[in-house]
Amino acid sequence: MSTTDQGPRGHRAVVPTSGAPLPIEAPEPGPVAVLPEPTDLHVDAVTEAGGTVAPLDADTRGVVWLDPRDPAGLADALSSAPGVGWVQLPFAGVDAFAHLIQEHGDRVLFTSAKGAYAEPVAEHALALTLGTLRVLQKRARASSWATEPEGVSLYGRNVVVIGAGGIALEYLRLLAPFDVDVTVVRRSSEPVPGAARTVTTDELDRVLPDADVVMIAAAMTSGTAKLFGERQFQIMKPSARLVNIARGGLVDTDALVAALRSGAIAAAGLDVTDPEPLPDGHPLWSEPGAVITPHQADTPEMVAPLLAERVRLNTAAFLGGDGEGFVGVVDPVAGY
Repeated sequence: MSTTDQGPRGHRAVVPTSGAPLPIEAPEPGPVAVLPEPTDLHVDAVTEAGGTVAPLDADTRGVVWLDPRDPAGLADALSSAPGVGWVQLPFAGVDAFAHLIQEHGDRVLFTSAKGAYAEPVAEHALALTLGTLRVLQKRARASSWATEPEGVSLYGRNVVVIGAGGIALEYLRLLAPFDVDVTVVRRSSEPVPGAARTVTTDELDRVLPDADVVMIAAAMTSGTAKLFGERQFQIMKPSARLVNIARGGLVDTDALVAALRSGAIAAAGLDVTDPEPLPDGHPLWSEPGAVITPHQADTPEMVAPLLAERVRLNTAAFLGGDGEGFVGVVDPVAGY
């Protein structure tokens, strides 16, 4: 399920929602700490919602955590402020904080940025889709004029989208003018607007053989690690393109390299890799079928105002005191 709200600067924000009950009691309202280094934009978001920003101490009841690469710092903050009942995380993917969500999920409500960055990331996914179909990964490396025509149109193709969160929904909206046939693969078989069909994850291998493009927008959990491996590449079309803007660990990198080298698939557009950062000299860098961007589908300049809007919405919900209105609630069991 999802709703669409008007975000900052006129952006159309895709906001996933859930009718499931909150995993814990409503957090107690109180002062909010913006950590580890507060920014004016995010401090203003808290105050615009009516909140009070204060340094972390025993009175702190909410934390806005801005550093996606410092889970240890958040762990220290939670240890020093046991009264915290709500934490806003900076990214849609929360795998780096999974251990903290498991440890504190019985008393702390965690919200993520899922859905907040849908527009820029879906835009990037479409760029990688079109780029790989038009073999721009090869054209960008060329140093002489090609004599053989090459490239495929997106119009009328079969597209498989893995995941049904905000990014996937926005990607489907961007795909609509191309008159594609879309299959969504997700945990639930509940229909997804914009898709011709929706199937559950255990049916992934059944729908892959017909896919011209596979776009991965699923959450990274223990159940989705290396969702794509040798078996999946073997049953895909040799002309198929893989696009991954979710997490590198969803794809077996060695199997991907082998698939590109053997021609099992035609190309891959990757904004995320495993390992990440992708080391200098890694085979993917020189693979003609791969186009790689360094996890920049959403740059800090793009996401800062979008995260600020999420902070504003969730601060207002936090101050409401009834547990209602939170956006992007993390399910401690599902891990996203």
